[in-house]
Amino acid sequence: MDTIALAGYLAGTLTTISFVPQVIRTWKLKETKDFSLAMLLLFAAGMLLWTLYGIWINSFPIIAANIITFGLILFLLWMKIKYQ
Repeated sequence: MDTIALAGYLAGTLTTISFVPQVIRTWKLKETKDFSLAMLLLFAAGMLLWTLYGIWINSFPIIAANIITFGLILFLLWMKIKYQ
């Protein structure tokens, strides 16, 4: 694996993992008042576009990281709507 691919995997892993504590906290506390619905929707749209971009350029690190992050954001969106 070359250095560029390794940097891509590392960046994707770190940025994706950064959402996990927030998802866990939101799940435990059932509290979403500090989340802006607009921010979550825009972020989800951005993740979807990053995923499409990764598909178009055939970059697995971009595809994998953004699909997982998209799923985490969808979970936060669901919690936001459910516990508003």
